[in-house]
Amino acid sequence: MFKLKDQIRKLYTSSILGNLSLTGAWVAILSARGFSLVEIGFAETIFHAVSIMFELPSGILADVFGRKKMLLISTLMTMIANTVMIFSNSLAMVCLSVAFNALGYNFASGSGDALAYDSMKLVNKESGFDKYESDQLIIYRVFDGISTLCAGFALTIGYRLAYGLDLVICALQFAVLATLREVTIGDRDTGSITQRLIACIRKSLAFLKDAKRAMGLMLCNSLVGALDILLLFFLQAKLPERGIPRWALGLALLTMSLGGVVGSKLILKVTKPRYKTVFAFTIGLVLLGILAEHSPHCLIMAAGGFLAAVGDDALQVRTNVKLQNMFPSEQRATLTSVESLSFSLIMIVLSPLAGFFFTHW
Repeated sequence: MFKLKDQIRKLYTSSILGNLSLTGAWVAILSARGFSLVEIGFAETIFHAVSIMFELPSGILADVFGRKKMLLISTLMTMIANTVMIFSNSLAMVCLSVAFNALGYNFASGSGDALAYDSMKLVNKESGFDKYESDQLIIYRVFDGISTLCAGFALTIGYRLAYGLDLVICALQFAVLATLREVTIGDRDTGSITQRLIACIRKSLAFLKDAKRAMGLMLCNSLVGALDILLLFFLQAKLPERGIPRWALGLALLTMSLGGVVGSKLILKVTKPRYKTVFAFTIGLVLLGILAEHSPHCLIMAAGGFLAAVGDDALQVRTNVKLQNMFPSEQRATLTSVESLSFSLIMIVLSPLAGFFFTHW
């Protein structure tokens, strides 16, 4: 008998382990190792270049072969990324590690939400997806914040040991994912593997061609998310330049991440405003955060990061719920990957510009 609570609990546990890391403040770690912000920005560009190439294929594979399998592959990619980083001694090896991290992100990005939504749909409880999405963002912000809180500890014990401990966490996540149940909704295509892949691609493209509103939602959400992520990334390196003590860096990064918790909870209580109104308000918060980054005071900079996270996660919850309600189950992971692809396309343009912007302004 299928137990929805057990399925969702395991997905929550996997998310906790996936976001719990001693190397969450990887920008600060690379900066401490002597890499410049421009080099770090280039590494971030590599991440999104790989994502552009593999985001859609990973979503298609999830829809054809199963979301659970892709989640397991995602964890394996992350383990390889950690191993490469342990032995990295150049920017090239750092970029290779970042590339494997991108693959880990690709294989998980559409699969997790698709498996959760269809699990709920299987028992006619998909109305609870908004709470699930909010909870997932809270898990991401809290445990990603805890991970950045470990920034000082990671710098103290050394990046090699820190990434080694991350390997242990990944192994635990893999064990949890292995106990998930695969869920299939709707009629699946039959035939050879090639025929099934082509059919999934064709149906997904047909949906996107007719669903221009869905594409608009994806682009709006990706723009706000990219601006917030870049701001928080570079604040890891900029806050110490403004005089924040090393012991307080992790605490400041955690506080900024908690802004996402506030945003994802507040949006559940706001049901009447149109999407355009929510978008205008949330991008306003992110732009205010970017303006605060130019302050000479580290507390004002951190407050700006907090507000940006509020706006980002509020829009993320509202957008994902609207999109999942629009997507057909048979192509759910593929279409969710399209949203991640739009995010990567924006990030690959903004990342090097942000490295220059935050370095010289």
